[in-house]
Amino acid sequence: MINFLKYRIIAWLFSLSMLVGFIGYYVYKNQSRGYVFSYSVDFTGGTQILFKFNKPIIGTDIENILDENGWPGAITREFSGNNDVLIRVKEVATDAIGLAERMRSVMEKAFPGAEVTVLQSESVGPGIGADLRWKSMRAVLIALAAMLLYIALRFWSLGFALGAVVALFHDAFAMLAIFLLFDLEISINVIGAILAVLGYSINDTIVIYSSIRSNIKKMRGASITQIVNVSLNETFRRTLLTSISTALTVGAMFVLGGQVLRDFSLALLVGIIFGTYSSIYIASSVIMMLHKESDTPS
Repeated sequence: MINFLKYRIIAWLFSLSMLVGFIGYYVYKNQSRGYVFSYSVDFTGGTQILFKFNKPIIGTDIENILDENGWPGAITREFSGNNDVLIRVKEVATDAIGLAERMRSVMEKAFPGAEVTVLQSESVGPGIGADLRWKSMRAVLIALAAMLLYIALRFWSLGFALGAVVALFHDAFAMLAIFLLFDLEISINVIGAILAVLGYSINDTIVIYSSIRSNIKKMRGASITQIVNVSLNETFRRTLLTSISTALTVGAMFVLGGQVLRDFSLALLVGIIFGTYSSIYIASSVIMMLHKESDTPS
């Protein structure tokens, strides 16, 4: 039998250090450049176009060319390995495809020998972007509140509910920390990935909780540490098989899905890893701290 709880202090120190590092880097970015996260056009408004070049092109050269041709303040993001360049401009175009074709024509003239292909184009107004940002935040908070209520009613225990919600906050925070660290864009697809991971993680947590509740009744006189450790071992094979099979599918999407799905699949992959970790070490540890005999359902 694996003694999972032997390493719970190390796990908590790791999570705490990650939280402190996140807060420190958050403050640093906010003070150094005036904003923290990079948001996609879904939230900021404007037009975003993904181009593919037949040869490497420097992003600053593209920005200078666009600035000279009527698109000042363009922001580019290069993707190594496939010569894809994501360009975001402030212009809100009613015809995003037409704008993309005009930009493609300008760049092919500016860079002799370059062949440019439009892979994706989308345009969002600033008002819609701000509304989407608020609705996305509200969706995550509502999901967490609903899960808190469900777990509390399902297990008739506030300790179980708080353990689950703390673990879910941990998962969401871990995904945001990765996007902050590597300065990746927060898009509506990433928010969807966060919500999907919350559902995935809570399912794994409920399986472990059910085993803990069952063992509390069967292992009369045993300590809560022994009960939790036995329950984690009973569900570990199921947790491991589910996590690996899901991670393989998402990993394939990350490698083969192209740049359009790269951030979405990365968020899912990080969420799966931390969701498994939090179900074992965060949710279970919170139960151990808050467990009372009166909380145990009869």
